[in-house]
Amino acid sequence: MVITTGNPPARLLDLTRLISRAGHPMTGVDRVEFAYLEHLLEHPSLWGLVRTSIGYVLLDHAGCRTVHTRLQDNLWGPTDRLARLQRGRHPIRLRAEADLRRICRARCLPIRLSSMLRRHLPMGVHYINTGHSNLTNRVLSALTLCKAHVAVFVHDTIPLDFPQYQRPETFASFRLFLDRVVARADVILCNSHQTLADMKRHAKTDLPPSAVAHLGVNLPTLGVAPDGPWTPPYFVTLGTIEPRKNHALLLDIWGKIPDAHLLICGHRGWENHAVFERLDAAPSRVHELSELPDDQLFALIKGAAGLLFPSFAEGYGLPPLEAAALGVPVLCNDLPIYREVLGDIPVYADARDRYLWETTIKQMAQAHQTGTGNTLDYTAPTWDDHFKIVLTLI
Repeated sequence: MVITTGNPPARLLDLTRLISRAGHPMTGVDRVEFAYLEHLLEHPSLWGLVRTSIGYVLLDHAGCRTVHTRLQDNLWGPTDRLARLQRGRHPIRLRAEADLRRICRARCLPIRLSSMLRRHLPMGVHYINTGHSNLTNRVLSALTLCKAHVAVFVHDTIPLDFPQYQRPETFASFRLFLDRVVARADVILCNSHQTLADMKRHAKTDLPPSAVAHLGVNLPTLGVAPDGPWTPPYFVTLGTIEPRKNHALLLDIWGKIPDAHLLICGHRGWENHAVFERLDAAPSRVHELSELPDDQLFALIKGAAGLLFPSFAEGYGLPPLEAAALGVPVLCNDLPIYREVLGDIPVYADARDRYLWETTIKQMAQAHQTGTGNTLDYTAPTWDDHFKIVLTLI
């Protein structure tokens, strides 16, 4: 484990995941990568690496700052000739990649990656990967030639623990990713003690030096909650609509929740056709919202009778922490991660117990209407706390 003192080292932050998701709302993992970009921009020697559709680009500090601004504003430049040759890609991603080619310090085809990094980066650069993306043998070999110090953030081991909730190809690819992390990383960062324990359980050998740093919670300035065909009391569930998030439980019981409305906030994911069909049938008092900006989304959560989170598995799962930080009651599945980071703040209910979920939601709706609910006293972890732990390691 390397402890840095004095001047910070040159750092190379992998931004592949953020660029690959340009044009889409940020997921939890995306938010972590963005938080690292934002924080590391405060230090003078920051570089960015991105694997694009046709090769790699290397960004200097100014380029990283431009990417940060583009991601914040979601304003990207026009496509270029190379982007127009790419078919089947999201148009915003193509514009983002074209911007990278315009602002980068250098770019290359995959076969020239080692040469590009050695030509521009100082030996011993600290490489940081927070997105579970681009940690390939090619990248690791190129970093080895630069004598790089490699830090990898592991968010969860869900693909190995719950393969039934993943795309079929995810299990094998994640197994390879985890093996590379254990074999090649100089330090592993985990978002929770639970994730670190899961890593140790799945690793085939002893782990490299590892550290736990809880994720920070950033709440935007609240905007005006959007109008819609819902009335109080309403409940919010937030997250990609995929099997692991267990929206089916809420749809199963909602007909028995008198008067209350359910707002499902998130984009449709994968392998969840039965739930999509039920949503397409427009069940009474159930509303699907997928394009809300953060300021409106969090204003909507602020006015809710509660946040419902029946997910079967989470590595961290930010929505319950964000809701608790807003003072909104939380009802969630009884998962170890929430015992670790939220303690006794939520109401816990086993996701297999439909009757308990039904009765608890009714009680929460009544408490909201009568103003008799408990006031939450929760101080969320901050990114400053997080980086006080990790900056000495990366």
